[in-house]
Amino acid sequence: MTTALANDTPFPAHATQDAGFAVYVHWPFCLSKCPYCDFNSHVRRALPDQARYVAGFRNEIAYMAALAPGRTVTSIFFGGGTPSLMAPETVGAILDAISNHWPIDPGVEVTLEANPTSVEAARFYGYRAAGVNRLSLGVQALNDADLRQLGRAHTADEAIAAVNLAASVFTRCSFDIIYARPGQSASDWRAELSRVLDMAGEHLSLYQLTIEPGTVFDRLHRLGKLQPPNTELAREFYDLTQEIAADRGLPAYEVSNHARQGAECRHNLVYWRYGEYAGVGPGAHGRLVTSRGRLALATEARPEAWLGQVLARGHGIVQHDCLTPEQEGDEFLLMGLRLTEGIDPARYAALSGKTLAQERIAGLGCLGLIETHHARLRATAEGMALLNAVVADLAG
Repeated sequence: MTTALANDTPFPAHATQDAGFAVYVHWPFCLSKCPYCDFNSHVRRALPDQARYVAGFRNEIAYMAALAPGRTVTSIFFGGGTPSLMAPETVGAILDAISNHWPIDPGVEVTLEANPTSVEAARFYGYRAAGVNRLSLGVQALNDADLRQLGRAHTADEAIAAVNLAASVFTRCSFDIIYARPGQSASDWRAELSRVLDMAGEHLSLYQLTIEPGTVFDRLHRLGKLQPPNTELAREFYDLTQEIAADRGLPAYEVSNHARQGAECRHNLVYWRYGEYAGVGPGAHGRLVTSRGRLALATEARPEAWLGQVLARGHGIVQHDCLTPEQEGDEFLLMGLRLTEGIDPARYAALSGKTLAQERIAGLGCLGLIETHHARLRATAEGMALLNAVVADLAG
């Protein structure tokens, strides 16, 4: 059982303190479980009591604020699950709780993930009034057959209508698409990506399908009933995506995320630049810097158990590990090299207490996998496609 954690100093110095401070709010409920999804999401026959969950969020936000007092919130992100199943009043109450415990940056980014069904789209105006200024839509595909295969409840027409509505309601919008789907050819994706880019505004998330352990897709794959593209075709999909999106003015700033200059998702930049973030809600994760070091925090994943814990003791934390300098360095590499801007090796040294091995950098450079640009180390286009191996080599 997790014991209470002591309050800490307002601004403990750390190497990435200029990366921002974010709050992640996890709403774990969905109408159905998508077969590719391994997120902490739960389907319930009865609607959750949102008033009780608001009380739980208030408690956990207060607890996290006591751990990390005095931070200025630069980003808030409602993820899930399906946050667009929340009433706008619930979203507003959680935002009020956050602002009651931390100063809010005047330019704060407040993102909410939404599904593009007609019922949820009707709530967009309510979310905007509650304080959401950026919407992220889970479109995933632009044809009905593939949407059904992905377990999505909306049609392509509903998705297009939701994207158009979101653009008229919110100052900033994004949507997600999954590619390299079973049965999809490179020419299919080229045509679909062109339609996607016609719809896109300032930001897109383009994810290559991954078969995650424990999902329905994983079971089908092991039974031989679902075949994702082979390695060669998957690489063709990836290269095609990077090339076409860049040509259309939405270059990748991270492995799977594309944006016009200045429209990058600020919340995810906090993660990738290894800033601090408080995670609240069932199954949320966080990284907070205290006088004892950087804490890796995780909350109880089961919604009802989480709710009982936060109402009884003020938080649902089930894991709080103090990371070693080596672990911090590894996380910094893993996150930062996902960005096209790369990392500052001096920050790696400040976090890990050691410098990156020059012979490894030289070796990866000779292979065309990394490069130095304006004193930053970054993966090349080839290195991005092999990023796990690059990070493992550098960290070894």
